[in-house]
Amino acid sequence: MAPKAREKPKPSNSSPSQPPAAIEDLFTSLNRHIQRSEFDQAVKLSDQILAIAPGDEDAIRCKIVALIKDDRVEDALSAIQSAQKLPIDLSFFRTYCLYRQNKLDEALESLKNQERSSSTMLLESQILYRLGRVDACVDIYQKLQKSKIDSLEINIVAALVSAGRASEVQPTLDALRVKATSSFELAYNTACSLVDRNKYKDAEQLLLAARRVGQETLMEDNWADDEIEIELAPIAVQLAYVQQLLGNTEEAIGSYTEIINKNLADESSLAVAINNVITLKGPKDVSDSLRKLDRLIDKGSGGQSFQLSHGLDLKLSAKQRETVYTNRLLLLLHSNRMDQASIAFCNSVHLLSMSIARELVAALPGMFPDSVVPVLLQAAVLVRENKAGKAEDMLLQCADRFPAKSRILLLARAQVAAGAGDPQIAADSLSKITDIQRMPAMVATIVALKERAGDIDGADAVLDSAIQWWTNAMTEDNKLGIIMQEAASFKLKHGREKDAARLFEELVKSQGSIEALAGLVTTAAHVDVQKAETYAKKLKPLPSFKGVDVDNLERTSGAKHVEGGAHVHPAEAHEEVKKEKAKKKRKRKPRYPKDFDPANPGPPPDPERWLPKRERSSYRPKRKDKRAAQVRGSQGAVVRDKHEESTANANAKSSSSRSNQSTTSKGASQNAAAEQSKSSSKSKKKSRK
Repeated sequence: MAPKAREKPKPSNSSPSQPPAAIEDLFTSLNRHIQRSEFDQAVKLSDQILAIAPGDEDAIRCKIVALIKDDRVEDALSAIQSAQKLPIDLSFFRTYCLYRQNKLDEALESLKNQERSSSTMLLESQILYRLGRVDACVDIYQKLQKSKIDSLEINIVAALVSAGRASEVQPTLDALRVKATSSFELAYNTACSLVDRNKYKDAEQLLLAARRVGQETLMEDNWADDEIEIELAPIAVQLAYVQQLLGNTEEAIGSYTEIINKNLADESSLAVAINNVITLKGPKDVSDSLRKLDRLIDKGSGGQSFQLSHGLDLKLSAKQRETVYTNRLLLLLHSNRMDQASIAFCNSVHLLSMSIARELVAALPGMFPDSVVPVLLQAAVLVRENKAGKAEDMLLQCADRFPAKSRILLLARAQVAAGAGDPQIAADSLSKITDIQRMPAMVATIVALKERAGDIDGADAVLDSAIQWWTNAMTEDNKLGIIMQEAASFKLKHGREKDAARLFEELVKSQGSIEALAGLVTTAAHVDVQKAETYAKKLKPLPSFKGVDVDNLERTSGAKHVEGGAHVHPAEAHEEVKKEKAKKKRKRKPRYPKDFDPANPGPPPDPERWLPKRERSSYRPKRKDKRAAQVRGSQGAVVRDKHEESTANANAKSSSSRSNQSTTSKGASQNAAAEQSKSSSKSKKKSRK
């Protein structure tokens, strides 16, 4: 804040000997430092002026503004407190400091006692925007449209987008006679409104224009390249998000990763980029995703260990902060799926991640008391710990506490109960969702759950209630026919033929459905044969059965009808059927082993591959060591003669060969054995002679 022009310096009672020219020089230097954004030097000069003139109002104001600009909000509040006894109104600066400290309720209460002006109204709108009361914020901006406030249209468009009133953006710009490309900030906010209206291509073009305008504007102001990239980082992140919405996932991941790796972005843009790339990757690389998210967390002590850094906590909206915490907890739950080399290490990592998840999920309800997401996450942690019953009770209590948000809680409870094997609880949970419980898919789900639980009467009652509701419903897309068809099939399945026949008959009378007519004939045949015969006459005969001899068909098995020959011999018909079957037999492609290429089969397999190695033709026994025959005994050992040794070896070889021959000649014929016995007997007789 530049100091006011001073014609005469204010003399100080404490230092009457100080020449007035010294204060003027100090104010000149103070103004120069403020213009150069050298706020630290500005604070020092303000202290010098206050040392000369302790009650100087301009010096106090310049010091407070310089401290705020230098992000020393605590020091600014101390300066305001020390000047409380002076006749200076510093309430607006105090309120702004409370706003910067995120003490929003206290700041809003402080504004009520101040005079209504454009400055106080702008500050009030910012506080309301931060509190999430965006509609009230828009109302204040609309009241300020007549005031000549610079860049007011940028804040108006941002508030309209946050309030979910994106369709009002273009009419507002037309009323203000402002083009969307008049500044890169306005172009960015207008592109966000196009994203909310699902006009992704238009948003992409406007974001590219915003980046071009921003580069030209900042280069004219002599900004450095790194500073320009940091200033335009929100546009780059939003462009990546548009690519994500357009289905260009790889391109979006590349853009997010480039922004993260360069680290040339403001804190909020970096947080959005990290969160979005983690969402796109999912549980693929949990450890890397957790490391990225830990860059955003302020690792303090106690309950503060799960708080975002101070800058992010102020800049991100409540919904964005909740999304970051939610993704971190989901990653912790997925961390036990990481592949680890050691099972013990994997178990320890799982236990550690579950412990951190329990602490985080216990802190989330206090951070976001009006949201149901923390309760859903608590239920997920309980289910992971095999405490499904406790999760069901928690979801039911939260549904009673937040009736407007009960649908997602009851759906979650039904899913938990169905997964835990409690179909009756799941069906009861779905039955409490009044706005969608009559839809066909929901009716089918409830009926299936009750049927699984053995409550056939309850399932039947659900179908009857749905039929009654759709009968009285005055809608264009009426689902009565679908519900009645399924109800009739259910009743027929469970032996309630009379009720099923009644429903089928109503369908036939109201819609004339062929399927309903066939169902009516089939069902009425069990309870009222005469009615079944009456409605059977309305069925159209099948044209392919006109020339079939039914009597002859009953006497044969699989007879084939031949045109012009009503009477065919059963045996001939049977042979014709066999020939027909033989003709229809198709050749199946041979099934090859895995990784086998029939075009390049390679060398043929060894035909002896299934035989033991000793029985293969290529088998060669290991050679015995000749040195083993040498006698290496104690003194006095008997040594054989070489002739005896060779004779013994020959006998051993002959005996072993005979044993091998006996084992390998098990399949020899009996005639060969007989001849061998005869020859041996003759030799014996000759020897006797």
